Amino acid sequence: MTTVLPVSFDDIREAAARLHGVVHRTPVVTSRTLNALVGAEVFIKCENLQRVGAFKFRGAYNAAARLSPEQLAKGIATYSSGNHAQAAALAARTLGTGAVVLMPEDAPRSKVEATAGYGAEVVTYDRYTQDRTGLGQALADDRGLALIPPYDHPHVIAGQGTAALELLEETGELGAVVVPVGGGGLMAGSAIAAKALHPAIRVIGVEPENGDDTKRSLESGERVTIPVPHTIADGQALPTPGEITFAVNRRLVDAVALVGDDEIVHAMRFAFERLKLVLEPSGATALAALMAGRVADPPRRIGVIASGGNIDAQRFSELIGA
Repeated sequence: MTTVLPVSFDDIREAAARLHGVVHRTPVVTSRTLNALVGAEVFIKCENLQRVGAFKFRGAYNAAARLSPEQLAKGIATYSSGNHAQAAALAARTLGTGAVVLMPEDAPRSKVEATAGYGAEVVTYDRYTQDRTGLGQALADDRGLALIPPYDHPHVIAGQGTAALELLEETGELGAVVVPVGGGGLMAGSAIAAKALHPAIRVIGVEPENGDDTKRSLESGERVTIPVPHTIADGQALPTPGEITFAVNRRLVDAVALVGDDEIVHAMRFAFERLKLVLEPSGATALAALMAGRVADPPRRIGVIASGGNIDAQRFSELIGA
């Protein structure tokens, strides 16, 4: 492997220093019941307890904080189904500027309200008929804003990688780390950090069965586009991997597992009842894959990133009470 990756481990370490005192160093939890079920010692990184309720604040703040003072004063723009929307809004407010966020019309109401609550202007679009990337770029260009995409950006990827860096700093060497995959930013950052610290570690991504664009892309060796997925894991309902994230993940990711909606709900219920953690569907997919036996030959010690917990009480009750 001689090709230089677009994000380095040094970039992740620099991001960690930049984020120190700004993001939460989220806890890592264990469960004897889960260990017995899986047949391994499992360490869960609780990014559902991160600011804005998801890992996304790491990347959004790292990218926004690297803008020039002149650009930062003009404000930032982004597009997101919810968690990055909130993250960008809070990053902007924390840095003393404004944010305009493009969100799908069917985004969870709680995520739209939270984004507006952090002070962002919310603009909606139809995710099934409109291209959010083009709309977001046009919005940023029209208003002179800095566009900070949700995953396909080196500074965002570096920020997301600090979650895995913290996990491994706390646990020591692991045989594998299991990470949810949407656009691939968390996966890419986690893979860079994990392989730099422990080259032999297995890096396993997890997607919903109806949103397997990354798995198909890795198998084909090029980015594959699928129809916009219909899945309860709304944060992973993307049609194609990012360009930068795919360049990293095709090099460093060892496998991608798929989970069904029923398996996701089962993991959400287990996390709530046994771990006392509230996870949104996208935040539970890595745990779901492990619990459902979708991770082949789990090693003796394995890390899982629970990536988010942004779900309102009514929706949570509807899902786990079914």
